[in-house]
Amino acid sequence: MKTLSLEGRMTLVVAGSAIVGALVFAGVSIWPFPQLVAWMREAPAKGGKLPDAVPVEFFDGGTALMICLLVLIPLSVWVAHALVEPLRRLVRALESAVASYRDGDFSMSIGTTRRDELGDLIRMHNALGQTLRDQRQHLAQRELLLDTVVQNTPVALVLTDAADNVTYANIAARHLFNEGRSLAGLDFSTVLATMPESLRDAAASGEDALFSVEMEGSEETFHLSQRGFRLQGRPHRLQLYRRMTRELSRQEVHTWKRVIRVISHELNNSLAPISSLSHSGAELARRGDLARLPGVFASIGDRAKHLHTFISGYASFAKLPTPQARAVPWGPFLDALGLHASFRLASAPPEQPGWFDTTQVEQVLINLIKNAHEAGGESNEVTVAVHAVGRETLIEVSDRGPGMSETVLAQALLPFYSTKRSGTGLGLALAREISEAHGGRIALANREGGGLRVTLVLPAGTP
Repeated sequence: MKTLSLEGRMTLVVAGSAIVGALVFAGVSIWPFPQLVAWMREAPAKGGKLPDAVPVEFFDGGTALMICLLVLIPLSVWVAHALVEPLRRLVRALESAVASYRDGDFSMSIGTTRRDELGDLIRMHNALGQTLRDQRQHLAQRELLLDTVVQNTPVALVLTDAADNVTYANIAARHLFNEGRSLAGLDFSTVLATMPESLRDAAASGEDALFSVEMEGSEETFHLSQRGFRLQGRPHRLQLYRRMTRELSRQEVHTWKRVIRVISHELNNSLAPISSLSHSGAELARRGDLARLPGVFASIGDRAKHLHTFISGYASFAKLPTPQARAVPWGPFLDALGLHASFRLASAPPEQPGWFDTTQVEQVLINLIKNAHEAGGESNEVTVAVHAVGRETLIEVSDRGPGMSETVLAQALLPFYSTKRSGTGLGLALAREISEAHGGRIALANREGGGLRVTLVLPAGTP
């Protein structure tokens, strides 16, 4: 049950103090203090006996006030102490609790039996402490789980501060850089000085990199990821060294299997008809039916031409020459491109010339425009747009076909991946190789309202 509030208590104290003050003043100036003083004066004259009637001399106001002050001031001090002391103890307890919270100790709570606002404050404080204790316990459990995961991951993790000193390293990092010993507090640049040159160069680049090193008599390939961020207001750098040898070997085997399947399929599709047509031609020649032989030979030539085109595509992908970039005015380049492929220019090209290998980029755009026409949309909806954005040039080839599913988008740039029955899966892969050889990239995205947009991103201007 809740007692009086602080405001109610202070009202009672003030009212009681006023009543006590009035009573003291009346007692000093009217009764009984004047009578007591008079009796004390007359008592010695009567042999120590109190007289029956004593003339009373009342005190004037100043004297009465002085006497009241002498009585009330000590009483006020005592009452004030009685009122303030519980508040002082509470404030000291709260100060101690706040200091404990500041030091990370949330175990302190304050006991109370009060049922007023101060009691409510104390109980809220205790509830806050319990909440902080629970949160800290949960945080400690999560940190323990995270540390366990990080320590036991096969990826070597190294965290360094602004002075390049190691502040954290997991077990894989200790085995990779320091033979299993702790790296904490060491100068990471000094540690790297003992590592192979390819690893040092990759770490010094400050960017993601793929490199190989000789380890235990065999070559190991690593992927390095580097990120800078601020931890507790101070700059730090996180480096992740991931062994890629097994994954690359698995992908290499998978790729070779896919290549073999594609080549076997194409060879069988061409060689089987050629074999059949050759047999038919020999039979026609034996029978003397020479009129049908030109058609047989033409069919054999078509299949041989298809096989030659297929092999040439693989050869061009495998033997892509280094790009010979130069300044290319957009007007003449797009006019020449229009002679090989049909498209509509979506916007005026930039005045600043591009910087790329004309032959290679033209080959890429011809393939992209061909794919756009084969997507199934309207021919006049196949567009090309060139934009200069900062230090990059964006060449966009767009169509209004059905677009691509998320699965196809994720794999369309992989070599030998194709959704077409007669596709080799090299068109977009070759476009990717050429764009990356120029220091750029290629991106695919579905358009709003239907269709696909392929964006070729190239560096603008002289490197």
